[in-house]
Amino acid sequence: MRRSIAAVLLLGSIVAWAAEDPVKQRLDTSPRHQEWVDVKNGDRTVRCFIVYPEVKGKAAVVLVIHENKGLTDWARGVADQLADAGYIAVAPDLLSGLGPNGGKTSDFPSVDAATQALYTRTPEQVLSDLDAVADYALKIPAANDKLAVAGFCWGGGQSFRFAAKRADLKAAFVFYGMFPATKDDLARVSCPVYGFYGGDDARITAAIPETAAMMKDAGKRFEPVTYDGAGHGFMRAGEDPQGSEANRKARDAAWERWKSLLKGL
Repeated sequence: MRRSIAAVLLLGSIVAWAAEDPVKQRLDTSPRHQEWVDVKNGDRTVRCFIVYPEVKGKAAVVLVIHENKGLTDWARGVADQLADAGYIAVAPDLLSGLGPNGGKTSDFPSVDAATQALYTRTPEQVLSDLDAVADYALKIPAANDKLAVAGFCWGGGQSFRFAAKRADLKAAFVFYGMFPATKDDLARVSCPVYGFYGGDDARITAAIPETAAMMKDAGKRFEPVTYDGAGHGFMRAGEDPQGSEANRKARDAAWERWKSLLKGL
């Protein structure tokens, strides 16, 4: 009987936590139009979450590349916040087709399982999906001809990599991500790259000086900003009111910088 009561209490606490999840609440109560679309890429189908801003004219498109956790509610929440700022946000689920029974991120039994599956994908496969999604996004009737990309953690590295692949990008926003670039890779970057990094994230920030030097030698624009005391993933961690003050301050400052840069597209 005691075990039954404990199980009921545990289930109740899980339900209560889910009901109080601020990201899920924000998504569920957002006044902006959200939709799911399927984008074809050869024999693949990439599931994408799109959020539209409430604006009079056409808007720029921002591709949102998720973390190594896949297209979570948090990543979709970022898309909604971008739409709130006036942009069409397109967030592809790069785990599309890799889940159980050919499913997507939400079909994996755990975050670890989703992460392991994501790392089976090659950079070429990811770039191919992103190209297909970008082509689709630019044809959205409400979109103007401006396209930017942003990514977080694993997605941050992919956004930098995509900047070296996609010639029509207006900007790339790299949140605590890098990729093992060569000088030839960076010579192909055709847009400004803006970096957002945590001061307590040496695993990532240690690569900044070399990358900055190669970008400078290639005549490319790379503007990294490091936020003191912030750790890896501060954009997510900074949403936790019980988290560190440094992460919260970094998140707020990064959002303000990001929105200011987006206005310059």
